[in-house]
Formats: sequence, structure tokens, C-alpha cells
Amino acid sequence: MTTHQALLDERYGRRTSRRATRAWWIVVGVVAVAATVALGWSTVATSMASVDADATGYAVVDDRTVTVTFQVVAPADGTVACALEAQDEEHGVVGWRVVEHEVEGGKAVAFTETVPTLAEATTGLLHSCWVA
Repeated sequence: MTTHQALLDERYGRRTSRRATRAWWIVVGVVAVAATVALGWSTVATSMASVDADATGYAVVDDRTVTVTFQVVAPADGTVACALEAQDEEHGVVGWRVVEHEVEGGKAVAFTETVPTLAEATTGLLHSCWVA
């Protein structure tokens, strides 16, 4: 025999169990903690593999050559690859080169590299560096 209140609860989907509500909040809490831990680990892992690189200068050698000087600081010993580019006065890329260097972790190391060009360049840039 069901009571009038039980019929109304069933009709409108009301729950009378506090255990189900508590279980729902526990699941939500566990998922939130897991998502926070995953985001934190992803941030730490990305920063551990990041390379700090800065262009320190360039020189237009001739119509077909630019040199780019840059420094690199890597998080650990190993190989670092850097993409260098040469641009013309309209900021079009007229030369591109990827170079690799061995570096010691935590130490700034300077390099000068030559970038061959297809046309006269007005600038040389360090596009990006990464752990190879």
C-alpha cells in the first residue's frame, strides 16, 4: 500500500534516498580532483620540456645569405632543434633552416647560424626552439 506522498514523489521524480545524493556528490568530487591532478601534471610536464630561446642579432651577409645569432637554455642535457628564418622587407619568408645543437641543461649557450635565402633578406629571426 502506497501513501499519497509516495505517489506524488514517484510522479514528479523526487528521491527520498539521501544515500543516492551523497554518492552523487562523492563521484563529482572524485572527478573534480582527478581533473585537477591531470591539469596540474600536464602543466608541469610541458614546462619541464620547454626551451627558452632568444634571438640576439642578425646580419645580412649578401643577397643570398643571412646569419642569425641566438641563445638557448634547455631544461636538461640533450639536443635542441631551432627553426630560423629570413624575411624580406614585406615580411615574406625568403629563407628557412632548422638546426640542431647539443646543450647542457640550465646553461645559456649562444650560436650563430647561416640561413640561405632565395632573395635579398632584410632580417633574420629565430622562429622557435624545442627539445629534439
